[in-house]
Amino acid sequence: MESMSGSKAADWIRHLIEAFLDQPSENCIKPGSEERAWDSPLVGFSRGDDPLYDAFKEHVGGLHWTPQEAFERAFPEMSVQPGELTVISWVLPQTAATKRDNRDATFYPSERWARTRVRGEGINDGLRRYLAEELMSAGIPAFAPTLLPQWETGPSERYVIISSWSERHAAYASGLGTFGLSDGLITEKGKAHRVGSVIARIEVEITPRPYSDHHAYCLFFSEGTCRACIERCPVQAITEEGHDKIKCSKHTVEVCRTYVETQFSLDGGYGCGLCQTGVPCESRIPRRRGGPIA
Repeated sequence: MESMSGSKAADWIRHLIEAFLDQPSENCIKPGSEERAWDSPLVGFSRGDDPLYDAFKEHVGGLHWTPQEAFERAFPEMSVQPGELTVISWVLPQTAATKRDNRDATFYPSERWARTRVRGEGINDGLRRYLAEELMSAGIPAFAPTLLPQWETGPSERYVIISSWSERHAAYASGLGTFGLSDGLITEKGKAHRVGSVIARIEVEITPRPYSDHHAYCLFFSEGTCRACIERCPVQAITEEGHDKIKCSKHTVEVCRTYVETQFSLDGGYGCGLCQTGVPCESRIPRRRGGPIA
């Protein structure tokens, strides 16, 4: 298995991710339910020495890891070069039922959305662990950066809140999507999703990036139109100037928590997601007036 590389390795890893999500016991919206929490995933790959990772660190600051720095924290006894590493990134799209329910919401999240924010992210963590364990069982050093005990968030004068590893930026580097006005990642299956990643010491065929602009798929940035996410935000946390993380967090984590916990009996629940539903980029890359966005 250690000799597996290129497209064969990519296919194997995709199969592992899809097989995990096809298990009703693992991917269900609530215990005992047959309803999926997440739809079929998108999977992408990028090299550990991709210049974007150094660029992310330069822009974000010292707290943010490159793939090599993350690997060295996971396996301090191993020496590794950035080019030996692959970042495996995936997007877990919301189901049609969850998007439909949240599309109708105007202030608080729907029950399905709240459950995928809490239980669904637990499933995402389960996928992170499962994939890393499967790779390790095959003799391939692997780990999930956001599950490392050293992973942390911190304040930033420029970006308000930053973290040691960004799942959305890894997905961007791995060819899965670009950012919108609300900071959400717009993918070929839209913006309503969660994202995860694992880093492994394996050679995998990388996913081409069909874009060079990090805002390429957003209609506001590409042609000055849309603004639907501005209108959907119940607390005006999105404007033409961008996304107010503090105002968004106060609504999502503080205001919505009480509602979700009491209305849905979901301890520790919170969420919102209104800017990810009821918008042109909810389930696809939106179309420009002059044709598809490239």
